[in-house]
Amino acid sequence: MWREFYRHILVQWPELNRWKPFKPEIEDKLAWQYNAELFQAWCKGETGFAIVDAGMKELLETGFMHNRVRMVCASFLTKLLRQDWRLGAQFFMQHLIDGDFASNLGGWQWSASVGADAAPYFRIFNPLRQAERFDKAGVYCSNWVPELKGLSSLKQHDPMLSIPLGRPEPIIDYAAERKASLALYSSRG
Repeated sequence: MWREFYRHILVQWPELNRWKPFKPEIEDKLAWQYNAELFQAWCKGETGFAIVDAGMKELLETGFMHNRVRMVCASFLTKLLRQDWRLGAQFFMQHLIDGDFASNLGGWQWSASVGADAAPYFRIFNPLRQAERFDKAGVYCSNWVPELKGLSSLKQHDPMLSIPLGRPEPIIDYAAERKASLALYSSRG
């Protein structure tokens, strides 16, 4: 259904094929940060957040990522790292074996709240809650982040508890970045 929806959007608004947002009036008010270090940590799956890192490592190794994890990773990049959605969309298209330009473009715009059916600006996926909710036993995360094997899911999902295992420190303070993003989006209308 979404694949067809986004294809129809591209037919109706062909300028989107040139990486234009469906809602430029929203994007014009945002200030993407363009931080190469943060972007590379995200690309490599070295953010310190288990579900994000697992998703990115799965993508790099297999060319696939479950839709839920795609949304979590996209939200992390756009709403918490405040990196331009185009960077993530292009990275995904380079690596996804099931990559569909229309769906990918639409999904990334949704995550950044600049798309046709954009997520409300206040929808920011909490990677810890998403991992607890959709990977309760920690099977998915420990499969793609081997350092987490043998840990309880609680320890796997909490970035601060997995640092002694050689995991990277969290590249952001989730609560602080969520608050900053909410302030940015809400002040922009």
